[in-house]
Amino acid sequence: MNKQNLLVEIGLEEMPARVVEAAMEQLGEKAKKWMQEHQLEYGEVLLYSTPRRLAFIIKDVAEAQEDRVIEVKGPSKKVAKTEDGEWSKAALGFTRGQGATTDDIYYKEQYNVEYAFVKKEEKGQKTVRLLPSLQTIISGLTFPVNMHWGNQDLRYIRPIKWLVCLYGETIVPFSIAGVGTSNISHGHRFLGGKVALAEPLAYEKTLLSQYVLVRPEDRKQSIREQLHKLEMEQDWLIPIDEALLEEVNNLVEYPTALYGSFDHSFLQLPEEVLITSMKEHQRYFPVKNREGQLLPYFVTVRNGDHRHLEKVAKGNEKVLRARLADAAFFFAEDQKLDISTALKKLGQVVYHEKIGTIADKVERIRRITNMLTDLLGLSEQEKAAADRAAEICKFDLVTNMVNEFPELQGWMGEQYALQKGESPEVAKAIKEHYQPRHAKEEAPASNVSAVVAIADKIDTIVSCFAVGIIPTGSQDPYALRRQAAGIVQILIAHKWDVSLLHLLDKTVQIIEEDKIGADSDIDLRQTFLAFLKLRIKNTLQDIGIRYDIIEAVLKSSVDLVPKLVERALVLNKAKDSNEFKSTIEALSRVMNIAKNVETSQPINPTLFDNEYEKELYKQFTALKGNLHELDMKAAFQALGALKQAIEHYFDHTMVMSEDESLKMNRLAQMKELADLIKNYAAMNDIIVK
Repeated sequence: MNKQNLLVEIGLEEMPARVVEAAMEQLGEKAKKWMQEHQLEYGEVLLYSTPRRLAFIIKDVAEAQEDRVIEVKGPSKKVAKTEDGEWSKAALGFTRGQGATTDDIYYKEQYNVEYAFVKKEEKGQKTVRLLPSLQTIISGLTFPVNMHWGNQDLRYIRPIKWLVCLYGETIVPFSIAGVGTSNISHGHRFLGGKVALAEPLAYEKTLLSQYVLVRPEDRKQSIREQLHKLEMEQDWLIPIDEALLEEVNNLVEYPTALYGSFDHSFLQLPEEVLITSMKEHQRYFPVKNREGQLLPYFVTVRNGDHRHLEKVAKGNEKVLRARLADAAFFFAEDQKLDISTALKKLGQVVYHEKIGTIADKVERIRRITNMLTDLLGLSEQEKAAADRAAEICKFDLVTNMVNEFPELQGWMGEQYALQKGESPEVAKAIKEHYQPRHAKEEAPASNVSAVVAIADKIDTIVSCFAVGIIPTGSQDPYALRRQAAGIVQILIAHKWDVSLLHLLDKTVQIIEEDKIGADSDIDLRQTFLAFLKLRIKNTLQDIGIRYDIIEAVLKSSVDLVPKLVERALVLNKAKDSNEFKSTIEALSRVMNIAKNVETSQPINPTLFDNEYEKELYKQFTALKGNLHELDMKAAFQALGALKQAIEHYFDHTMVMSEDESLKMNRLAQMKELADLIKNYAAMNDIIVK
């Protein structure tokens, strides 16, 4: 069967940089799924994107579907035949509809009923007849935000300007939002023009002639090479922020790097202010010397060629100069603000209408912090530092600098706190209590920073839950999932065996004392625990724990998070050992037999009637007394040491004895042992082979 290459390109007004590559990947996945659903053979899939286009090429697409023979189900055997053994009207109509005869009927049993079947040859359709339905995958793309234009009903990330659909040299006809397909693409908005595409594999080369690099990886590599060339020529160091590079890459179609400068006097501003002004607002790369000191230069990437670069540089310098002048003014004005005055202003800033002001939140953070430092048994010096850090952790939110650059919250707080004479430990906690902001960021290093971070995060989650703000689907405006994951990450990083349940109960008590969500019927304790378990599950998945072991440990106590993670690690490592299968089977047998036992009667050793009951009880009671003192590896080994006693017990003891007193006593022993095992993990959820 002959094969042809397929090209689809969607031409658009400039898309936001953040959606470009995700949209490209989504289009590629939909294209592959379409091919599979239409049972078309195909080869390599190439994906392309720029701010103005999304495209794919699928190589070696078959010219038609394969012919196939399918089974068609008809009436049941009982219905297919009349009482006198003749074919019924139902059978005759069924075969006629399938282009067959009653001689072709055969029977197969389904769900204990025999049905009539015939085999039918289905001719594969030509690919060119199927391709117009590709419009469904284009119009079916989803985006974080959408718009509509003109009198079109379609809602899309940006207006569609042109469509290309080529199968070999053939234009596949369809239209979307009034735009029909053709073989005409468009080059760079200013440097290129309309261009006819002869066939799909000419796409990259043809667009390059019109100043468009359609492969995002090619543009990114070009930017890297140009930055490296500037480093070599100027003896600079240009740190590459990968997120910034990704964004810049999706803002341009033909990247050209250039540099400019700013007044040396601006270097008196804190380095983070300068870098933020360049990166966040202007998408510039900062420049440093070989010793890592910031220099009064910047590098930007132009969407165009090398012509008139000096004019482009001067324009960018003018814009940056205004930005830095504003930053210098804000920084100077902030020097006049005392921390005590800033704290008073927090009372005028509403955090949430149902939760209160930021000052209210700070007061709760302080109370939770003090409770947490007591639970952890921190030193008096750490307690005092944590209390002060909690008290002033949000003061920089009312400064001019943070108002202008919200991403500098915490960082400016540290700088200003040091200027106002606060201790380095307290100042650092103001910055670090926001950590970790994402999975790749480390937890706060110091105890002081970490306790304030937990206090802030747990207050945010519980207070939001109290007023009904609970994440659903993709909606999480207060980043509660990230806050919960941060709590888990901090507890693990510091190996704090603090009672999470106690911390939660105290936080709920504080929330209720402040009458937050007083009219709500939400069970804050259970809602929080269920929410946190999902974050723990994600953490365990990220470190490579097998899914069944994750479920097993999550059914045990989540009170001490580091110990839970340690149990998962121990089981995950032990799963490959020779003894694992027999150990889990023995422990699971106890848990399975005790699964539905509700008795609360104590074990009566005088009712034991064989040595195996006595031996299991002896080992169990000895272990019960000291299991909590063992590390997680030793604890699993200790549970495993019960294996032989458990096996002998079941070999010689009938738990469900006809003697009711014996039966209930044995069930009581099974239940207590099962509870001890489950405190480690629900062993009967672990899959062994």
